[in-house]
Amino acid sequence: MTIINSPLPDREREIAGRALQATLVDLLDLSLVAKQAHGNLYGPRFRSIHLQLDEVVTSARLYADTVAERAAALGVSPDGRAATIAGTSGVPAFPSGWTKDVDAVEALVRTFSAVVERVRGGIEETGPADAVTQDLLIGLTADLEKQSWMFQAENRA
Repeated sequence: MTIINSPLPDREREIAGRALQATLVDLLDLSLVAKQAHGNLYGPRFRSIHLQLDEVVTSARLYADTVAERAAALGVSPDGRAATIAGTSGVPAFPSGWTKDVDAVEALVRTFSAVVERVRGGIEETGPADAVTQDLLIGLTADLEKQSWMFQAENRA
């Protein structure tokens, strides 16, 4: 049952909805990975990376909210439940326990790479279906790629 009437025809709404849902779970998982790294980080660059991880969490949660609201505006119920995130996220697993600063940075580089790849796929899928959703995903990708660059620069000598 649809509670919200979509401005899009059913086929286009389904395409946009799939891309938004995949992006939502990846962003929520990104925030969880960053929070896990944040709480278990150690090493000589602890403070700077700790603060950088806070920025990732904040950004990912804000974008997740925007993505979920776009889905709802299209009449697609966003699903950010833990089981849905665990079952459908494209984010690589993050190790448990204490994490050395260089290892946390490398894990975040891999995480950003996976998220960007999936969001870029969503950009391609939504292009013909919904320019508004595509535009949202393009802006999100620019920010994710900027954050990825900053983490990549952390471990380059």
